Amino acid sequence: MTGQMHRNRFYHARARREIWRRMSDPGPTWYETGRVPTRERPRLTYPIDVDVCIVGGGLAGLTTAREVARRGWSVALLEARRLASAASGRNTGFVIPGFGADADAIVERIGLDHAKQLWALSERGLAYVRQTIEERGMPGVDPVPGWLSVSKTDEGTINRAKVERLRWIGAEVEFWPKERVRAELGNPRYFSAVHYPRAFHLHPLNYALGLAAAAEEAGALLFEDSEAVAIDATGLRKRIDTREGRVRASHVVLAGNVGLGALMPRLAATLLPLTTYVLVTEPLGPALRRLVRYRGAVSDGERADSHYRIVGGDRLQWAGGLRVWQADPRGVARLLLRDIARNFPALGEVRIAHLWHGTLGRSVHRMPQIGEVEPGVWVASGFGGHGLNTTAMAGELIARGIVERDETWRLFAPYELVWAGGLVGRAAAQAVYWGSRLAGRAMQRLAREREAARERRSARWRARKAAE
Repeated sequence: MTGQMHRNRFYHARARREIWRRMSDPGPTWYETGRVPTRERPRLTYPIDVDVCIVGGGLAGLTTAREVARRGWSVALLEARRLASAASGRNTGFVIPGFGADADAIVERIGLDHAKQLWALSERGLAYVRQTIEERGMPGVDPVPGWLSVSKTDEGTINRAKVERLRWIGAEVEFWPKERVRAELGNPRYFSAVHYPRAFHLHPLNYALGLAAAAEEAGALLFEDSEAVAIDATGLRKRIDTREGRVRASHVVLAGNVGLGALMPRLAATLLPLTTYVLVTEPLGPALRRLVRYRGAVSDGERADSHYRIVGGDRLQWAGGLRVWQADPRGVARLLLRDIARNFPALGEVRIAHLWHGTLGRSVHRMPQIGEVEPGVWVASGFGGHGLNTTAMAGELIARGIVERDETWRLFAPYELVWAGGLVGRAAAQAVYWGSRLAGRAMQRLAREREAARERRSARWRARKAAE
C-alpha cells in the first residue's frame, strides 16, 4: 500500500509539471479532434425580414430553428461566435432524463400529476435527440446507452425508495445493489446505484453540428460571428441589430443563456453562471476496461462532481470542479486527477491529453426557463446539468407555441424568472458546493468504516463457527 501511494504521488508530480507547462494554453477540446467536417456560416451584413429571429446558436436555438422551419415559417438564427462554441459543444455528452431540480422537490412544489407531465416532457426531449440522430444518420455522434447514478454511502434503502418514487412519476429506472455496481465498476468506495437504461451519452459537438445541418435543410438561415448588440422588442415587428446587419421578426427567441448579459442583462441576471471542467486522459490501455466494465455514463457525486465515461476506446473523460468563476485550469486539473486516483488507484499514472471548461446557466429553482415572457418575446435558458434533453424539449415546445399557438410550455409557469442574487448569489452557490463536497466526503468515510466494521464482525463470526 505504501509503495502504491508513493507511485501515485510520483505520478501526480509528473502530471502537475506537465499541466503547468501545457495548460496555460489548454488547446482544443477532445470533441474538436473528432469534429465532423462542416462549413462556416456567413456573417449577417444586411437587413432581413423573417417570422422568427433566434438569438443563440447552441442546442436550444438550433432545435427551435429547425422546428420552426419544419413548420413552414421563416427563421433566422444569430450566433455571436461559432455554432455550439459554448456549453452546447463542450459539455459531458450525457443525455439523461429529468431536470436539474430533484424529482422530490418538483413533486413537493407542483404536485404529483403536474410533475408527471414535466417528466414526460423531459423523456420526450431525450427521445427527440435519439430519433434525430437515427433519422439523420448523424456521423460521429456515436450514442452509447445507459447512465448509472452511483451512491458512495451504504444507505441502499434510500436508493430503493428513490427508484420507487421515480417510477411514480413515469421514469424507467432500476435499482442496482452494491454487488452489481462493484462488478461493473472496480471501486470499493461504491455502494448501490440507480440505473437509467434509456439514457445515453454521445459526442455533443457533432450532434449540434448535425442539428445545424438539419435546421438549414428545413429552411432556417444560420449566421455566425453575428452578435446581437441591440433589441427593440416593442410593437408587432421586433428589431434585432447586429454590428453589420439587422433582423425584423414577429417573434424573438432568446436562447443565448448566460451569453445574453450585454443584450438582456435582466434576463442574464436570473442565471447563475457555473463553470465546470472536463478532461480526457491519454490512452490508459486494458487497465481501464478491466476497472470500468460499464460502457454507459457514470455519475458518482452530487451536482457537478465526478461524471465520467470511456471515450476513444481506452481514454477516461472526467468532469467536475464547479466554479462560479473561470479558475486557473491547472489547479482544477490537480483536483480532477486526485478524484480519479481516489476512485481508481489501480490505473496508476494518469496523464491529461485534453482539458477544457464550459459555462452553463442555472436558475435558482434549477429548472429550465421556457416560454413567452412578453408578447412575441420567448426565452429558452437555464438548462444547467441536463441540457441535452431539455434543450430539445424546449425547442420543440417553443416552436409549437409560436407556430401552432400550443400552450404546453405553460407547464413551466410555476418556475418563473427569479433574480439569481448577483455576486452574493454566486458566492453562496460556491459555498454550498464546497460545503456539500466536504460533508459528502465525511459521510462516505463513515460508510466505508461501517462496512469495514461489518466485515470484521462477519470474519470473527465465521472464525468462531469454524472453531466449533
